[in-house]
Amino acid sequence: MKLTIYQIDAFAEKSFEGNPAAVVPLDSWLPDATMQSIAEENNLTETAFFIPVSKGFHIRWFTPNKEVTLCGHATLASAYVLFNILGSSKTSLSFESLSGSLGVSRNGDLLTLDFPTLVPKECDCPSMLSKALGIQPLECLANDDYLFVLEKEQDILGLDPDHQLLKQLDLRGIIATAPSTQYDFVVRFFAPKYGIPEDSVTGSAYTQLMPYWSNKLGKSKLKAKQVSARGGEVFCELKGDRVLISGRAVKYMEGVIEIET
Repeated sequence: MKLTIYQIDAFAEKSFEGNPAAVVPLDSWLPDATMQSIAEENNLTETAFFIPVSKGFHIRWFTPNKEVTLCGHATLASAYVLFNILGSSKTSLSFESLSGSLGVSRNGDLLTLDFPTLVPKECDCPSMLSKALGIQPLECLANDDYLFVLEKEQDILGLDPDHQLLKQLDLRGIIATAPSTQYDFVVRFFAPKYGIPEDSVTGSAYTQLMPYWSNKLGKSKLKAKQVSARGGEVFCELKGDRVLISGRAVKYMEGVIEIET
C-alpha cells in the first residue's frame, strides 16, 4: 500500500521554524498498530491521520510512542494540507476527535484553531517537578499538564530539565510559563514520557494557558511566544469555553510511504 505523506511546519512563517508535523490523509482507518508504527518511523512529535466523515473529517494524532487525545500543531498542519494542497474551497473545516468537535478556519494565510478550554486548577507542586526543573514556581496548576509559573522570561529560558525525573510524573507534560516584555507570555513545553523531551510549539497547551493568562492580565486577546530552539508565535483569543489559537504554516516535504498490508 502506498500513502501520501506531508511534513508541515506549523506555527511557522518559513521552513525550519515552528513545530514540524507529519500528515497522512486516509480514505479509511489503518490498524492502530500500523499508524503507531508510521508515527514511530517518522520520529516527529506528532503524526496526524484523518479520514472523511459526513460532517467533515475525523482526526487522530500519534506521538512516536502513543496516541494522544488532543494536538494543536498537527491539526493546524492537517488543515494546511486540506486548504493549500488538497484544494478545499471552504473557509472552515470541522474535525471530530477524541476531544470532541474541533474547528479550523482560514483568513488569508492565517489559520485559526477553535479548541475547548481546559481550565487548570491550583495544586501543590510535586517535589519531583521542582527538582526536575531546578526551581520553585510562583504557582503550580494542573489539568492535562502541570502549569509551572515562573517570575520572568529569563527563568524560562534558563530551564535545563531532568527528563528522567519528568517521565515519572503522572500527567501528560509540563507547561513552563512566565510573563514577557515583548509578548504577553512565553512558554516551554516538556513531555518526555510521550517521547517528546521538548516540544517546539504546542497548540494544545494554550487551551490551558489562555484561561490562566487571560484572568491574570485582564484581557481576552493575547500574543505568546514558545521559546524553544525553533520557536514560534501564537495568537490567542479566549471566547467563553473555547480558545481560538492562530498561526501560519508552510510545507516542508511531500512524499510517498510504502507499507505492507
